[in-house]
Formats: sequence, C-alpha cells, structure tokens
Amino acid sequence: MSNGRVLMLVGPEYEDLEVWYPKLRLEEADYEVVLAGMGEAKYMGKWGYPCPVDGTVADFPADSLAGIIAPGGWAPDKLRRDPAILAHVRAVLAAGRLVGTICHGPWVLISAGIVRGRKLTSTVGIRDDVVNAGAEWHDVPVLVDGNLVSSRVPKDLPAFGKALVDVLDAQRRSTHS
Repeated sequence: MSNGRVLMLVGPEYEDLEVWYPKLRLEEADYEVVLAGMGEAKYMGKWGYPCPVDGTVADFPADSLAGIIAPGGWAPDKLRRDPAILAHVRAVLAAGRLVGTICHGPWVLISAGIVRGRKLTSTVGIRDDVVNAGAEWHDVPVLVDGNLVSSRVPKDLPAFGKALVDVLDAQRRSTHS
C-alpha cells in the first residue's frame, strides 16, 4: 500500500539527476511515483539517460495525486507549453497538495500562473524570470513555502528530497487525523 501517488513531469532533455533522485527518494518513503509527459513513450535526459514514461499527464487525474514535481533541464521549456500540464499544476496547488520544482522547473509554475506572491528558489539562470513573475526569490538549497517546495540545482538534491518527503508526510498525517 502506497502513501500516495506523485506525478513527475518528464520531457525532452530533462535533467537526469533531478528526475531519478527524487523518484527513488520518494519510492524509499513508500510513495508511488509515475513518470508522465506530453505523449512520447520515452524521453532522453540531457546526459543521455532514457526515461520510459507511464503515460501522459492527462492519464493521471489531478485529484488522484498527492503531488506533482517539475524537474529541470531543458524539458520545462517544452512542458510549460502543454495546457494539460499547466492545468494539473494549478489544480494540485489549489487543492493544497505538494508542488515540487528544481532548477529550470519553475518555468512550468510560472506558465501555470502560480508563483505570484510565493517564495521560491531556482537555478540562478532563471532568477529574473521567477522575480518578474511576481515571486520572492531566495538563494538557498531548498525553500518550503506551504505546499510549494523548490530547490536550485543537482547538488541540492539531498535537501530537496528530504523536504519533498517531509511535506508529503505532513499532508498525509493531516488528512488521516
């Protein structure tokens, strides 16, 4: 029995470590992680690691998810153009469930229109995008703003993984108490 289902967004040239590290970390904590994209059967990571997906984002209803994660790499530039992906991100956040993001992943959240007034971090390369979208940017390894968890780059993955599990566990306890 799983603690809940988390959807990991995957697209072309995803950042290999930013998909696989959180996936494995969440599975260690007994969360089911589904890999979903925009229609292809698999994607290749920036560093060449193949990622077969479990389906498209539309195959996993937002109300069935404990959370959604937008990793980085170059994939977010494509993922942010998909209306189903943006709708899922908005629905999960609005329901008070986990939205996690790292590196260039906040591009997806920006396009979903959910960062205004929030605190988050990202790779410094998109700091201006985050700030221009109305968020308060911080240069820290991981930042938790309610149900929004953000991180900067692969070296911050241990802190990111821990924060994801902590937020998911807190959500699960609050719904079962």
